[in-house]
Amino acid sequence: MTESDRKPFLYVVVCAAGIAVDVGTLITAAQERDWEVGVIATPLAMNGFFDTEAVRTQTGRPLRSAWRRPDEPRPFPAPDALVLAPATFNTVNKWAAGIADTLALGTLCEVAGLGVPIAVLPCVADALAAHPAYRESVARLRGMGVRFADPYGGQAGEDGGRPRSGWERALDLLEDRH
Repeated sequence: MTESDRKPFLYVVVCAAGIAVDVGTLITAAQERDWEVGVIATPLAMNGFFDTEAVRTQTGRPLRSAWRRPDEPRPFPAPDALVLAPATFNTVNKWAAGIADTLALGTLCEVAGLGVPIAVLPCVADALAAHPAYRESVARLRGMGVRFADPYGGQAGEDGGRPRSGWERALDLLEDRH
């Protein structure tokens, strides 16, 4: 297969938020739009926030959360785009500050520097979204060309149900770049 024959490659970076349990919905939607997908998760997200084996099976690729050794091959090709979903308060603030203390954050920092399209689906409670540090972080990242969906607070409605997270919106944001 030549470089021009390959499907575009999407990195999905997953943070530790309750809605991460449904990240397979995003992967399915990306695959239906002809993306090949590789998943990188924060160390906390690997602790039961989503079904890691199901994601491995769905993508057909290893799930990454730790740095590889220099003698290990790269498990993913270079990204054509990246989605951060769900994006937590902590990850957004650390990323905007240039902190790369996990593979997920290091990847976010590096990919942003490459000019690769990035879409973010924040999962941040209203009180945290109102915090000045978060607002400044979002503004800084937007200034770098990062596209943000409206925050998903996940608060239960009057009927006790939670609203859908809108996973597909991340893919729409990537398409909006063209």
